Amino acid sequence: MNAFWVLQTIAFCMAFIVGQATPAAAGSSDLPEGFVHLRTVDPTILQDMRYYGAHNFLGRPVVGYEAPECVLTTPAAEQLAEVQKNLLKRNLSLKVYDCYRPARAVADFVKWAKDLDDTKTKTEFYPTVDKDRLFELGYIAERSGHSRGSTVDLAIVRLPAAQQPAFDPSRQQACFNPLEARYRDNSLDFGTGFDCFDELSHTENRQVNATARDNRAMLVDEMKAAGFQNYDREWWHFTLADEPFPKTYFDFPIQPGAEAPAKDR
Repeated sequence: MNAFWVLQTIAFCMAFIVGQATPAAAGSSDLPEGFVHLRTVDPTILQDMRYYGAHNFLGRPVVGYEAPECVLTTPAAEQLAEVQKNLLKRNLSLKVYDCYRPARAVADFVKWAKDLDDTKTKTEFYPTVDKDRLFELGYIAERSGHSRGSTVDLAIVRLPAAQQPAFDPSRQQACFNPLEARYRDNSLDFGTGFDCFDELSHTENRQVNATARDNRAMLVDEMKAAGFQNYDREWWHFTLADEPFPKTYFDFPIQPGAEAPAKDR
C-alpha cells in the first residue's frame, strides 16, 4: 500500500473515532444507563416541573432544565409507579415537581443563594427567613441527593385534576398561607406550597391543620411502602432507600424524551 492510501486510511479511522466520541446533540432523548423518563414507565403520573419555568424560588428557569421532564433511575421510577397504582384506586394521583437534578442546577441554586440582593421571590418562598440563612437552615446545600437520580419532590392530587392558574409573579402570596390564600396548586392541602422555606414545611410540624397532617401522613405511608424515605424538613421530598447510585452525583442536562410534549414556560 502506497503512502497516499496509508494516510487516507489513518484519516478515515481518526474521523470515525472522533465521530463516535461526539456528545449527543441538544434535544437527544439519550440517557445514561440506569435512567429513564418517568412518563415511559408511568404516563399517568402528573408532572409540574417547576425548575423548567419561572414559578420557583429563583424566579426563572434553572440551569440544566432543557425540558419539562421527570428523569429518574429505573428502580425509582418503577417504585413510583407502584405508589401510583395504589392511589389511582382512590381517584388520586401523584404529581412530581422535581426528580433528577443536574449538578449544574445545584450550582445555580448556590449562586442564587449567595446573591443577597436578589430577593424577588421572597414574598412567596421565604417570607420570614433571611436569605443569608438558607444554607444554615438546610434549605440550600452545595450538593443534592437529587443529582443521584433517585430523589423526587412530589404531592398528591385528587382526580380529575383541577386546572391550575397561570403563575403571576406580580401577585405572590406567602407559601404557608391557608390553601385559599396561597398559589392555588391543584394538589391536596399539605399545609404549605412546594419549596416553602419555613418550619411549617417540616413533615411532622403539628401547627398545620388536621387535613394537611393527614395528607402528609398518607403521602409518607404510601412512599414508605414503596421503599422511599422522607426528608423530615420537607414534606414533599423522598429518596429511594435502596438507590442504585448512592455516591454518584450526575450532571447531564434534562432533555426531551422521544414522546415529550412541547410545553410553554
